Amino acid sequence: MKVREIMTTNVEWVRPETAVVDLAQKMKTLNVGFLAVCDKDRLVGIVTDRDIVIRGIASGRDINTTNAADIMTHNVFWCYEDDDVKDVAQKMSDKEVRRMLILNRDKRLVGVVSLGDISKVEEEESGKTLRDISKAA
Repeated sequence: MKVREIMTTNVEWVRPETAVVDLAQKMKTLNVGFLAVCDKDRLVGIVTDRDIVIRGIASGRDINTTNAADIMTHNVFWCYEDDDVKDVAQKMSDKEVRRMLILNRDKRLVGVVSLGDISKVEEEESGKTLRDISKAA
């Protein structure tokens, strides 16, 4: 099974210049803990609620002048939409992440897949992936 068959396609993203306050408000409105950061429709990073707290507030940054580019994680893990679900689950396990951004072959963001998505179709693989990620935590 290909990951495009199980991924969530309505992925929200922000621009690098998006203010931290706007990031937090968007996360609250959407009830999510992360947002992809795209520049001219290319994935350049990811911002999590933890990034806002640790890299923003706890680091003493002025939340009125800090933006996504200042606190985002640049090293983003992703897979292609035509990758096999088992391969994506293995990559998630290897990288110790709970969600993976999905790109098309033009490297445009088209979705996201979570452990929950994988668990619905690959019970054995998702259990192994979750165990591996939990051991690392």
